Amino acid sequence: MNFIKKNLSNILFVLFIIFLFTPYGLPVRSLLIKGVSIVKTKILPIEMDEEDKVKIDNYNWELEDVSGNRVNFTGFQNKVIVVNFWATWCPPCIAEMPGFQKLYDEYGDRVSFVFVANDKKDKVQKFIQDKSYTFPVFFQVSRAPQQLQSSSLPTTYFIGTEGRIHVNEVGAADWNSDKVKKVLDRLLQ
Repeated sequence: MNFIKKNLSNILFVLFIIFLFTPYGLPVRSLLIKGVSIVKTKILPIEMDEEDKVKIDNYNWELEDVSGNRVNFTGFQNKVIVVNFWATWCPPCIAEMPGFQKLYDEYGDRVSFVFVANDKKDKVQKFIQDKSYTFPVFFQVSRAPQQLQSSSLPTTYFIGTEGRIHVNEVGAADWNSDKVKKVLDRLLQ
């Protein structure tokens, strides 16, 4: 007991390092981020102001699904699309995935979901299998359209049938919220 009292600050420092910089802290970081994202989504607007909504000028974007099949983004044109850039090593990405799965379960037959992984294919396949995720995952073969390029993960876009971006969200959010569903319902009308 005396040893712990003497070395408490060192023990806490080591635990902090483990929490921040090792895979052991990943689930805890993801859980904390999930809580913050729920609050953030409730407080902040999810949809962009009308004057900020830009139109995608070129849908030519080659993707590959987890099975190796090539898909061109032009096939999603004139549909409501949710595009999410993510990675298995990204705690905010991991935090928002359960909400995305629920949103996909509810809207997957009416909305095109494009989850673009920024990771190695085998890691992504294992991750989605371990978590039992069923949403469609792709890998970039060519660069995304200019309006969908971001250097941050996660980044999510909602695109209307007219090709305009209605949501451009950087960071984790609660994608299964009523606020998000209202945006999708409006885009589907």
